[in-house]
Amino acid sequence: MARLLQEIEPAPVACCTPVVSPDISSDQAQTLAAIFKALADQHRVRIVNLLANAPEPVCVCDFMPQLGLAQGTVSFHLKKLLAVGLLEREQRGTWAYYSLKRDALNRLADVFTMKEAVA
Repeated sequence: MARLLQEIEPAPVACCTPVVSPDISSDQAQTLAAIFKALADQHRVRIVNLLANAPEPVCVCDFMPQLGLAQGTVSFHLKKLLAVGLLEREQRGTWAYYSLKRDALNRLADVFTMKEAVA
């Protein structure tokens, strides 16, 4: 019996309107909140840290000993980060490999840029 896997379409980190912007829209605020919520977990922060320091994509199985979590729990956390557009996923046989979308992380960093107001 063939098993159909649901493909998750990651949302782009298209937010990145600086929080100091005077005209942040409700949609932009909602997108930012979703990203912050995804990062509001110590395991997910550690996953981002591990991927930021990895020279190549990392297998789900390699996160398990690093985080001290079961494979299902690691996959749950990776899915949350993937859904907000911070990760890329590559299927290799039965295992999934993840890498950090560095451009997305850079755009997220721009959210906190404090630009001086023009007088």
